Amino acid sequence: MEKQFPRTIVGGKSVSRMLIGTNWMLGYSHRTPSADRSIKARFSCPEAFLPMFEAYLQYGIDTVMAPMDDPMVEAIKYAEDKLGHKLIMIDTPQINVDNNEAARREAEARIKKSAANGCDFCLIHHASAEQLVNKNLGIIDRLDDYTKMIRDAGMIPGLSAHMPELITYTDNNGYDIETYIQIFNCMGFLMQVEIETVASIINNAKKPVMNIKSMAAGRVTPYVGLTFNWNVLRDCDMLTLGAFSPDEVHEDVEISFAALEHRFPNLEKRASPVQDQAAFG
Repeated sequence: MEKQFPRTIVGGKSVSRMLIGTNWMLGYSHRTPSADRSIKARFSCPEAFLPMFEAYLQYGIDTVMAPMDDPMVEAIKYAEDKLGHKLIMIDTPQINVDNNEAARREAEARIKKSAANGCDFCLIHHASAEQLVNKNLGIIDRLDDYTKMIRDAGMIPGLSAHMPELITYTDNNGYDIETYIQIFNCMGFLMQVEIETVASIINNAKKPVMNIKSMAAGRVTPYVGLTFNWNVLRDCDMLTLGAFSPDEVHEDVEISFAALEHRFPNLEKRASPVQDQAAFG
């Protein structure tokens, strides 16, 4: 059996500190439309996802972050059946947060759908949560309405906090949130304030943080991105790792182990027409 990845506790539940990212399986490359189409073409049926989940599970990485709709839910159920292993599901649903009864019924129905799909966590998508932010008052208005819906549906509530103030406002006001998603990488890619400030917010957060975009959507190499993030995050925090192939999973897990163990990763040399060069080592 392969060495197992460390775990942490979020809302009383054990999860792998490396989370299975899904943008590079669902077609959200943050690069080009052609890259999006290439991803979707590769992962066009539940069977295509199976080798990816199998690669992660070899290291005990069993926690998936995704918008839990088809095809992801179908792919997860297929993998669970074939591999005989339950995957922990983190949903990031967009919900209607308009302040009226019809919108609340719609939001509750979407949250109940998340529970019906077997999700363990429900983290309100930043596109919805940020509509509730009042910077003047330092609050997230009516957030308790939605976290109660999540609790009532039997899931653990969290926030997709692309806006870093969501972490600060949640902690200051004691909202019922067990974890937060936060963008963090060495390039500042998609981050709303500077790297040092977000690093401070993560390190002072009252609950564990789920880090995303560690490789800036492919703009830095895995060695650079993963080494930086693992050395900044706390032992309770998680890092979401997306990949396009099982080989990438194995490489990135080795780089992550090396970062956590403060050693150089055991990796193959990169391809070159001329390998016999002093700079190749």
